[in-house]
Amino acid sequence: MSLTLLATTHRVAPGLLTWRAWERLRTAARVLAPAGHPLLPSLADAEVAVEEAPAPDPAALVAAARAADVVWVAAPEGDEALLREIGALVVADPLDVEVLHGSYDLPGARLLDLVSVMDTLRRECPWDREQTHASLVPYLLEESYEVLDTVESGDLGALREELGDVLMQVAFHSVVAAERTDGTRFTIDDVAAGIVDKLVRRHPHVFAGVAVSGADEVNANWDQIKAAEREAKHGADASALDGVPMAQPALSLAAQLQRRAARMKAPADLAPASGEDGTGDPAVSGLGARLFALVAEAREAGLDPEAELRAVSRVFRDRVRAWERRQPRA
Repeated sequence: MSLTLLATTHRVAPGLLTWRAWERLRTAARVLAPAGHPLLPSLADAEVAVEEAPAPDPAALVAAARAADVVWVAAPEGDEALLREIGALVVADPLDVEVLHGSYDLPGARLLDLVSVMDTLRRECPWDREQTHASLVPYLLEESYEVLDTVESGDLGALREELGDVLMQVAFHSVVAAERTDGTRFTIDDVAAGIVDKLVRRHPHVFAGVAVSGADEVNANWDQIKAAEREAKHGADASALDGVPMAQPALSLAAQLQRRAARMKAPADLAPASGEDGTGDPAVSGLGARLFALVAEAREAGLDPEAELRAVSRVFRDRVRAWERRQPRA
């Protein structure tokens, strides 16, 4: 006689069980489960007779298992307390007790929990209900910069949490978008499908059997594919500068524009000079022109101007703090 505690995960569709789990369910003398368990319809389809119990009774389960082979279908969130109580009951009078995992979380399964939590918050939290794409933008930027800060400071232990904050923002925007009733509606699944399609399309050397000699050829193929995507989207007006976010920090904006222009082999003299206004463009300050030239200098040296300025800023911050500590208290 034996007692099997059948554990399943709510992140897998009910009924997707291992063969061993189905075999145990079909051969057990008695199968018991909490009332309303999501697996019950699948068990009924498989013609497995189930006794629904309002709440697990450790003593009753052990007593039943001493008379026949019994399976208890544990709640999807787990029955750890029940297992501990059963363990205490069988210490003095041993019984064959097994925890059988009938289904397992797949990689990425916890993303389903995030989607569920965000749906709940959007319905039930007054603050979350009021948010829009526009109101959420500052938080997305803030969380992205916090990720950058953890990487640049070397605090990789905090990276997991900060990436989670960014992921939450993606899920938040997606649940807001899913509520729209016009043609702009999309869901988190649409977001995931879009990036999957893009990654597969832009990696033909991985997914389509295209041979490449190394990373340089991968980059060349990437640029060609992106150019074709821009042409398909914008037609004759397509530009290599399409998709450059003009709202990004100015140093990184200048660097990205320069990189795109360099790939096209655009003339270097297109860079604005100090005071230039003969074409009807706003006059360029000497400072602005020098900053733009410094960005070009950093790019030619293989440096990220944003990162370089942040590094100097961190040194300056630390020196100011040290100076503050040396000042006499008022």
